[in-house]
Amino acid sequence: MSKRIRLPQQTPVLRVEILEANQSPKSGWTGCALDRNIRFSTDSLESYCFADWQPVVYDMLLLAAAVEFSDKSCKRPGYGWGRAFEIDLPVHDLALWRTPTVAAALRSALEFLTGDSWLITFRERSGALEVPQRNELQLPPQTAAVIPFSNGLDSRAVVGIMERALDGNLVRVRLGSARDASAKAKRKPFAAIPYSVTVDVDDREASGRSRGFKFALVAGVAAYLSKAHRIIMPESAQGALGPALVPVAYAYEDYRNHPLFTDRMTAFLRALLGCEVTYEFPQLWITKAETIKRSLETEQSTDLLATRTCWQRSQQVSVDHHRRQCGICAACLLRRMSFHAAGLSEPQETYVWENLSASEFKLGAAPTFNPDLITRSQREYSIAGVLHLDHLAGLNQSEVHAETLGHTVFQLSNSLGLREAETASRLDRVLDQHRSEWKAFMASLGSNSFLADWLGGGQR
Repeated sequence: MSKRIRLPQQTPVLRVEILEANQSPKSGWTGCALDRNIRFSTDSLESYCFADWQPVVYDMLLLAAAVEFSDKSCKRPGYGWGRAFEIDLPVHDLALWRTPTVAAALRSALEFLTGDSWLITFRERSGALEVPQRNELQLPPQTAAVIPFSNGLDSRAVVGIMERALDGNLVRVRLGSARDASAKAKRKPFAAIPYSVTVDVDDREASGRSRGFKFALVAGVAAYLSKAHRIIMPESAQGALGPALVPVAYAYEDYRNHPLFTDRMTAFLRALLGCEVTYEFPQLWITKAETIKRSLETEQSTDLLATRTCWQRSQQVSVDHHRRQCGICAACLLRRMSFHAAGLSEPQETYVWENLSASEFKLGAAPTFNPDLITRSQREYSIAGVLHLDHLAGLNQSEVHAETLGHTVFQLSNSLGLREAETASRLDRVLDQHRSEWKAFMASLGSNSFLADWLGGGQR
């Protein structure tokens, strides 16, 4: 019998039981039913089945889905951050999943990533899963590495760079749930995340920290199956290190694309699968703009401009019935700054906020954008994005942050096997480069821009 998690009284607690057919949840537990809350796509799952079928692969994917369901189903507290989860999960090989090293490594990865408490217990499945159809799929003769691929700017740019470096022996692990329906796509491995998750609450948690676990685990499964053992993480410095260096307000540091988190995923995969799968960050010490410049040696600029960065839903960013990117969240601002530094121009209709040089926030939006969608929360997200990039630009210029940077250097040196002096030099260079790009971008908008006003403490 596992012990209950003991937490302060105000901490939200959610207990989730993953239910097989015709099962009901235990008293006090939330049921998450297979084939209703978690649905596996036969077609997409078969794109993972080109080697001998291993039930542990299905159990790993089910674990990722269960974590996602739990994360979305429990709102974070109004004051504070952490929550507590217990998950009861059915698996094929109970002895394997109950191995102490597996349980400890799993808990370490999840708690470090999300800032929550996680207790995951396992039980024997009531029946074995039907073996998916084995496919003969197109893999490079000697797969060197896999790369999580969202078709976003980072993954698109880095795929071009790494395919050239690895002579084409790179396999993309597609991170979306939808897949290309063409006959050619059906012959590709890892065609899509092979499951979808539906929660039963209207007010979902939106922070989405568990996505890092989902994507890292799915990439780990792909590396294991293809016997590549190397996972290329495409994020540049601002995306990998920035969210942990400059957290938002009271929020726990964001480690979704950080080496300290992937170290813990490596330990979990080693304990569970008995193999060494490593996560590599080839763009860690350069900015997104520098990555774009390198990728232009292999990619057409139009390929990069056609990518999507913005996280906002279509109903929030629709102009004349066409979905755009907002252009004002932290991700969009980093994208726009990076294209500016790389010397690329995007069409005006790429973004809802077409004109960042406007004197007021609302005046920067497309003239035909519904003004009712210009909300206080959207403005606050925008201000937070501007302040994040500006804070990161000044991080190594202030003694106030010296201790934070020193601690980061120590941790990264241990993680990456570098001397601390080398790590400090690389971090300092990339922060200087970010500051240079940010200042040039802000200067291009003019001193009367609403962004400049916000940085000066204004409210326009």
